[in-house]
Amino acid sequence: MTSILLFNITTVFLFAGMVLLFIYLACRKPRVFQAGFAAAIVSLGVLTAGIGLRWYESYQLLGEAGHAPLSNFYESMIFFSWTILLIYLIIHLRYRPRLLGALVLPLAFFALIGAQLSDASLNPLIPALKSNWLTYHVFTCFLGYAAFAIACCAAIAYLLKVHQEDSENTPVPGKNLASIFPPAQVLEEINYQAIMVGFLLLTLGIITGSAWAHRAWGAYWSWDPKETWSLIVWLIYAAFLHARISRGWTGRKIAWLSIAGFAATLFCYLGVNFLLSGLHSYGSM
Repeated sequence: MTSILLFNITTVFLFAGMVLLFIYLACRKPRVFQAGFAAAIVSLGVLTAGIGLRWYESYQLLGEAGHAPLSNFYESMIFFSWTILLIYLIIHLRYRPRLLGALVLPLAFFALIGAQLSDASLNPLIPALKSNWLTYHVFTCFLGYAAFAIACCAAIAYLLKVHQEDSENTPVPGKNLASIFPPAQVLEEINYQAIMVGFLLLTLGIITGSAWAHRAWGAYWSWDPKETWSLIVWLIYAAFLHARISRGWTGRKIAWLSIAGFAATLFCYLGVNFLLSGLHSYGSM
Protein backbone atom coordinates (compact mmCIF):
# COMPACT_ATOMS: atom_id res chain seq x y z
CA MET A 1 0.00 0.00 0.00
CA THR A 2 1.39 3.39 -1.03
CA SER A 3 0.20 6.93 -0.43
CA ILE A 4 -0.41 7.38 -4.16
CA LEU A 5 -2.76 4.38 -4.13
CA LEU A 6 -4.68 5.89 -1.22
CA PHE A 7 -4.93 9.21 -3.04
CA ASN A 8 -6.30 7.38 -6.09
CA ILE A 9 -8.86 5.59 -3.91
CA THR A 10 -9.86 8.95 -2.44
CA THR A 11 -10.37 10.33 -5.93
CA VAL A 12 -12.72 7.46 -6.75
CA PHE A 13 -14.75 7.97 -3.57
CA LEU A 14 -14.89 11.73 -4.12
CA PHE A 15 -16.10 11.24 -7.67
CA ALA A 16 -18.74 8.80 -6.46
CA GLY A 17 -19.87 11.20 -3.73
CA MET A 18 -20.03 14.08 -6.20
CA VAL A 19 -22.12 12.05 -8.66
CA LEU A 20 -24.47 10.86 -5.91
CA LEU A 21 -25.07 14.42 -4.74
CA PHE A 22 -25.78 15.47 -8.31
CA ILE A 23 -28.27 12.60 -8.58
CA TYR A 24 -29.83 13.79 -5.34
CA LEU A 25 -30.43 17.15 -6.98
CA ALA A 26 -32.63 15.35 -9.50
CA CYS A 27 -34.38 12.71 -7.41
CA ARG A 28 -34.40 14.30 -3.94
CA LYS A 29 -34.18 10.89 -2.23
CA PRO A 30 -32.62 11.09 1.26
CA ARG A 31 -30.84 7.76 0.88
CA VAL A 32 -28.99 9.05 -2.17
CA PHE A 33 -27.76 12.05 -0.19
CA GLN A 34 -26.74 9.81 2.71
CA ALA A 35 -24.70 7.65 0.34
CA GLY A 36 -23.01 10.70 -1.15
CA PHE A 37 -22.28 12.17 2.26
CA ALA A 38 -20.89 8.81 3.44
CA ALA A 39 -18.57 8.82 0.41
CA ALA A 40 -17.32 12.25 1.48
CA ILE A 41 -16.60 10.97 5.00
CA VAL A 42 -14.76 7.93 3.63
CA SER A 43 -12.81 10.25 1.30
CA LEU A 44 -11.64 12.33 4.26
CA GLY A 45 -10.61 9.23 6.18
CA VAL A 46 -8.68 7.66 3.29
CA LEU A 47 -7.08 11.00 2.40
CA THR A 48 -5.97 11.47 6.00
CA ALA A 49 -4.38 8.02 5.93
CA GLY A 50 -2.72 8.85 2.60
CA ILE A 51 -1.21 12.08 3.93
CA GLY A 52 0.08 10.25 7.01
CA LEU A 53 1.58 7.51 4.84
CA ARG A 54 3.16 10.10 2.53
CA TRP A 55 4.82 11.64 5.59
CA TYR A 56 6.11 8.21 6.66
CA GLU A 57 7.35 7.46 3.13
CA SER A 58 9.39 10.66 3.11
CA TYR A 59 11.35 9.45 6.14
CA GLN A 60 11.69 5.97 4.66
CA LEU A 61 13.10 7.35 1.42
CA LEU A 62 14.99 10.44 2.60
CA GLY A 63 15.98 9.46 6.13
CA GLU A 64 16.59 12.49 8.32
CA ALA A 65 15.65 14.69 5.36
CA GLY A 66 12.05 13.44 5.64
CA HIS A 67 9.42 16.12 6.11
CA ALA A 68 5.72 16.91 6.38
CA PRO A 69 3.99 16.49 2.99
CA LEU A 70 3.42 20.21 2.46
CA SER A 71 6.42 21.28 0.39
CA ASN A 72 5.42 21.25 -3.29
CA PHE A 73 2.48 21.70 -5.63
CA TYR A 74 1.50 18.02 -5.56
CA GLU A 75 1.38 17.87 -1.78
CA SER A 76 -0.26 21.26 -1.38
CA MET A 77 -3.13 20.33 -3.72
CA ILE A 78 -3.71 17.12 -1.78
CA PHE A 79 -3.67 19.04 1.47
CA PHE A 80 -6.04 21.65 0.00
CA SER A 81 -8.49 18.88 -0.86
CA TRP A 82 -8.19 17.53 2.68
CA THR A 83 -8.87 20.92 4.27
CA ILE A 84 -11.90 21.52 2.04
CA LEU A 85 -13.42 18.20 3.10
CA LEU A 86 -12.63 18.84 6.75
CA ILE A 87 -14.20 22.32 6.84
CA TYR A 88 -17.22 21.10 4.84
CA LEU A 89 -17.91 18.25 7.27
CA ILE A 90 -17.61 20.61 10.24
CA ILE A 91 -20.04 23.07 8.60
CA HIS A 92 -22.43 20.22 7.78
CA LEU A 93 -22.49 18.98 11.37
CA ARG A 94 -23.58 22.43 12.52
CA TYR A 95 -25.93 23.63 9.78
CA ARG A 96 -26.92 20.48 7.81
CA PRO A 97 -26.91 22.30 4.43
CA ARG A 98 -27.47 19.25 2.23
CA LEU A 99 -27.08 20.84 -1.17
CA LEU A 100 -23.88 22.68 -0.28
CA GLY A 101 -21.96 19.43 -0.79
CA ALA A 102 -22.85 19.44 -4.48
CA LEU A 103 -20.82 22.66 -4.79
CA VAL A 104 -18.03 21.74 -2.37
CA LEU A 105 -17.12 18.19 -3.39
CA PRO A 106 -16.17 19.18 -6.96
CA LEU A 107 -13.58 21.59 -5.51
CA ALA A 108 -12.00 18.82 -3.45
CA PHE A 109 -12.19 16.42 -6.40
CA PHE A 110 -10.52 18.74 -8.90
CA ALA A 111 -7.82 19.63 -6.36
CA LEU A 112 -6.93 15.93 -6.26
CA ILE A 113 -7.03 15.73 -10.06
CA GLY A 114 -4.69 18.72 -10.22
CA ALA A 115 -2.31 16.97 -7.85
CA GLN A 116 -2.29 13.81 -9.96
CA LEU A 117 -1.32 15.81 -13.03
CA SER A 118 1.81 17.11 -11.30
CA ASP A 119 5.09 15.64 -10.11
CA ALA A 120 4.57 13.25 -7.19
CA SER A 121 8.24 12.53 -6.49
CA LEU A 122 9.67 12.89 -3.01
CA ASN A 123 12.71 15.17 -2.82
CA PRO A 124 14.76 16.70 0.00
CA LEU A 125 13.66 20.15 1.07
CA ILE A 126 15.52 23.16 -0.26
CA PRO A 127 17.29 25.09 2.55
CA ALA A 128 14.59 27.75 2.82
CA LEU A 129 11.96 25.11 3.60
CA LYS A 130 13.91 23.35 6.35
CA SER A 131 11.98 24.87 9.20
CA ASN A 132 9.12 23.93 11.51
CA TRP A 133 7.51 27.17 10.38
CA LEU A 134 6.70 25.36 7.11
CA THR A 135 4.10 23.22 8.85
CA TYR A 136 2.59 26.08 10.87
CA HIS A 137 2.43 28.44 7.88
CA VAL A 138 1.01 26.01 5.31
CA PHE A 139 -1.44 24.44 7.75
CA THR A 140 -3.00 27.75 8.80
CA CYS A 141 -3.03 29.22 5.29
CA PHE A 142 -4.71 26.24 3.68
CA LEU A 143 -7.31 25.89 6.41
CA GLY A 144 -8.07 29.55 5.72
CA TYR A 145 -8.24 28.91 1.97
CA ALA A 146 -10.65 26.02 2.58
CA ALA A 147 -12.89 28.17 4.77
CA PHE A 148 -12.97 30.77 1.98
CA ALA A 149 -13.89 28.03 -0.50
CA ILE A 150 -16.84 26.94 1.64
CA ALA A 151 -17.89 30.58 2.04
CA CYS A 152 -17.80 31.03 -1.74
CA CYS A 153 -20.00 27.96 -2.24
CA ALA A 154 -22.44 29.28 0.35
CA ALA A 155 -22.47 32.67 -1.42
CA ILE A 156 -23.25 31.02 -4.77
CA ALA A 157 -26.03 29.00 -3.15
CA TYR A 158 -27.34 32.20 -1.56
CA LEU A 159 -27.49 33.99 -4.92
CA LEU A 160 -29.35 31.04 -6.44
CA LYS A 161 -31.76 31.03 -3.52
CA VAL A 162 -32.59 34.74 -3.58
CA HIS A 163 -32.88 34.68 -7.37
CA GLN A 164 -35.57 32.04 -6.99
CA GLU A 165 -37.32 33.98 -4.24
CA ASP A 166 -37.28 37.20 -6.27
CA SER A 167 -38.43 35.50 -9.45
CA GLU A 168 -41.72 36.72 -10.86
CA ASN A 169 -42.76 33.15 -11.60
CA THR A 170 -43.92 31.23 -8.55
CA PRO A 171 -41.60 28.24 -8.12
CA VAL A 172 -43.14 24.78 -8.16
CA PRO A 173 -42.37 23.09 -4.82
CA GLY A 174 -39.93 20.22 -5.23
CA LYS A 175 -39.14 21.13 -8.83
CA ASN A 176 -37.05 24.28 -8.55
CA LEU A 177 -33.40 23.50 -7.82
CA ALA A 178 -32.86 26.45 -5.50
CA SER A 179 -35.94 25.52 -3.47
CA ILE A 180 -34.04 22.70 -1.81
CA PHE A 181 -31.20 24.93 -0.61
CA PRO A 182 -31.33 25.99 3.06
CA PRO A 183 -33.00 29.33 3.86
CA ALA A 184 -31.13 32.37 2.56
CA GLN A 185 -30.42 33.53 6.11
CA VAL A 186 -28.67 30.23 6.90
CA LEU A 187 -26.53 30.43 3.76
CA GLU A 188 -25.59 34.02 4.56
CA GLU A 189 -24.63 32.97 8.09
CA ILE A 190 -22.46 30.11 6.75
CA ASN A 191 -20.77 32.58 4.41
CA TYR A 192 -20.08 35.02 7.25
CA GLN A 193 -18.93 32.44 9.81
CA ALA A 194 -16.64 30.66 7.32
CA ILE A 195 -15.01 33.94 6.30
CA MET A 196 -14.54 35.02 9.90
CA VAL A 197 -12.74 31.74 10.68
CA GLY A 198 -10.80 31.85 7.41
CA PHE A 199 -9.71 35.43 8.05
CA LEU A 200 -8.30 34.53 11.46
CA LEU A 201 -6.47 31.53 9.99
CA LEU A 202 -5.08 33.58 7.10
CA THR A 203 -3.88 36.20 9.58
CA LEU A 204 -2.04 33.47 11.49
CA GLY A 205 -0.67 32.19 8.19
CA ILE A 206 0.72 35.61 7.30
CA ILE A 207 2.26 36.02 10.75
CA THR A 208 3.90 32.57 10.69
CA GLY A 209 5.02 33.19 7.11
CA SER A 210 6.67 36.43 8.15
CA ALA A 211 8.51 34.70 10.98
CA TRP A 212 9.59 31.98 8.56
CA ALA A 213 10.75 34.55 5.98
CA HIS A 214 12.85 36.30 8.59
CA ARG A 215 14.59 33.07 9.44
CA ALA A 216 15.05 31.95 5.81
CA TRP A 217 15.82 35.26 4.07
CA GLY A 218 16.54 37.74 6.85
CA ALA A 219 13.45 39.93 6.31
CA TYR A 220 9.90 39.72 7.63
CA TRP A 221 8.42 41.13 4.42
CA SER A 222 9.98 41.50 0.96
CA TRP A 223 6.96 42.28 -1.26
CA ASP A 224 7.36 38.97 -3.05
CA PRO A 225 4.35 38.38 -5.40
CA LYS A 226 2.95 35.70 -3.07
CA GLU A 227 3.26 38.00 -0.08
CA THR A 228 1.68 40.88 -1.98
CA TRP A 229 -1.28 38.78 -3.10
CA SER A 230 -1.70 37.33 0.38
CA LEU A 231 -2.03 40.90 1.61
CA ILE A 232 -4.57 41.67 -1.15
CA VAL A 233 -6.65 38.65 -0.12
CA TRP A 234 -6.40 39.67 3.53
CA LEU A 235 -7.57 43.21 2.69
CA ILE A 236 -10.54 41.93 0.66
CA TYR A 237 -11.77 39.79 3.53
CA ALA A 238 -11.01 42.56 6.03
CA ALA A 239 -13.27 44.77 3.89
CA PHE A 240 -15.91 42.01 3.92
CA LEU A 241 -15.90 41.80 7.72
CA HIS A 242 -15.89 45.60 8.08
CA ALA A 243 -18.82 45.93 5.67
CA ARG A 244 -20.72 43.13 7.40
CA ILE A 245 -20.08 44.14 11.02
CA SER A 246 -19.73 47.94 10.91
CA ARG A 247 -21.75 48.88 7.84
CA GLY A 248 -24.44 46.22 8.11
CA TRP A 249 -24.00 44.92 4.57
CA THR A 250 -26.07 41.85 3.81
CA GLY A 251 -27.57 40.14 0.81
CA ARG A 252 -26.18 40.09 -2.70
CA LYS A 253 -23.43 42.66 -2.08
CA ILE A 254 -21.81 40.57 0.63
CA ALA A 255 -22.23 37.37 -1.41
CA TRP A 256 -20.46 38.86 -4.43
CA LEU A 257 -17.68 40.17 -2.20
CA SER A 258 -17.19 36.63 -0.88
CA ILE A 259 -16.94 35.26 -4.42
CA ALA A 260 -14.46 37.98 -5.38
CA GLY A 261 -12.40 37.16 -2.30
CA PHE A 262 -12.16 33.49 -3.22
CA ALA A 263 -11.22 34.38 -6.81
CA ALA A 264 -8.34 36.44 -5.37
CA THR A 265 -7.46 33.51 -3.10
CA LEU A 266 -7.21 31.15 -6.07
CA PHE A 267 -4.98 33.59 -7.89
CA CYS A 268 -2.79 33.94 -4.79
CA TYR A 269 -2.46 30.15 -4.60
CA LEU A 270 -2.34 29.14 -8.28
CA GLY A 271 -1.93 32.23 -10.42
CA VAL A 272 1.09 33.57 -8.58
CA ASN A 273 2.84 30.18 -8.80
CA PHE A 274 2.36 29.81 -12.54
CA LEU A 275 2.37 33.40 -13.79
CA LEU A 276 4.70 35.28 -11.47
CA SER A 277 8.18 34.48 -10.24
CA GLY A 278 9.54 35.10 -6.79
CA LEU A 279 10.72 33.56 -3.57
CA HIS A 280 7.74 31.20 -3.58
CA SER A 281 8.46 29.75 -7.03
CA TYR A 282 9.31 26.41 -5.38
CA GLY A 283 5.59 25.99 -4.81
CA SER A 284 4.84 25.82 -8.54
CA MET A 285 4.40 22.78 -10.67
